[in-house]
Amino acid sequence: MTFWTDLLQAMLQTALSPTTAAFVIAAIGLNIHFGFTGLMNIGQAGFMLVGGYGFVISVMSGLGVFPALLISILASVAFGLLLGIPTLKLRGDYLAIVTIGAAEIIRMVARLANLSPITGGPSGIQSPQFREGLNALSPLPEGRTAFLGLEYINTGVDDWWTRILSWGLVALFLLITWLLMRSPWGRVLRGIREDEDAVRSLGKSPFSYKMQALIIGGVMGGFGGIIMALPSAINPDGMGRATTFNLWMIMLLGGAATILGPLLGSILFFVLRLVITSFASEFVPAEVLNAQQTEIVSWILIGLMLMLLVIFRPQGILGNKKELSFNV
Repeated sequence: MTFWTDLLQAMLQTALSPTTAAFVIAAIGLNIHFGFTGLMNIGQAGFMLVGGYGFVISVMSGLGVFPALLISILASVAFGLLLGIPTLKLRGDYLAIVTIGAAEIIRMVARLANLSPITGGPSGIQSPQFREGLNALSPLPEGRTAFLGLEYINTGVDDWWTRILSWGLVALFLLITWLLMRSPWGRVLRGIREDEDAVRSLGKSPFSYKMQALIIGGVMGGFGGIIMALPSAINPDGMGRATTFNLWMIMLLGGAATILGPLLGSILFFVLRLVITSFASEFVPAEVLNAQQTEIVSWILIGLMLMLLVIFRPQGILGNKKELSFNV
């Protein structure tokens, strides 16, 4: 009975984790890119790196939280412009190749030893300093609080305040996305996804709308990078190709072109990994599968599940097949 109780508690911890919230936020941005606009962005991790480093470096340089957030947003916008101006006329696979290349350029630049005084090089930046300003904004009293069987300090490193901020941003960006997609602007994005030439014939500029979508989704990715850094560390390899592929898996699992798809997909993605590893650790002898092998098996099973999902339900769990298919 202890195993099941511990598993349920671990599932709840994972679902409420700031890391899960960070992936939800970045997946919401990716959903604006691909789900609603049809942009094959395989470089969302690049926006996360730019946003995260923009915030961390600004705070470490002595700026306050709000100026650092502004610099992070501006950095994401600048990266979106640099990426979008020469590439948004590309379609499909060509845009995917360019975006993944751009994200890798950002990662490799952050890893440069010559930039270690600024970015920390391959080791990244590890310091509690860049979360002190956010902790100072916490309205929560000192001490610890238990809720739903979980107990954390109110304000600190692994705390309730970070969770409130993270999931508050998730709620905000979900609301923004819902409002945008119900507006005429959102309907134009859907039109671009379905038939760009038809939108152009109506006097709209697909390039302009795609650029706006790229920047808005990229800024959301930047906020995801900030949340990823809040436990007091940011590392260029922590937001590499695997992060982007995980974001795509999350979006497709929950359902592209849906409002709540990134939220459901992210929670299921992390909880499924936890359940698989927990069952393997509990019921499979260590002689058969050690901890490292269990982790590998969990990724294999999740990959198989995604393959089956794309084959038998390509619109995802919440998606509408009539609205979105993968061959448009």
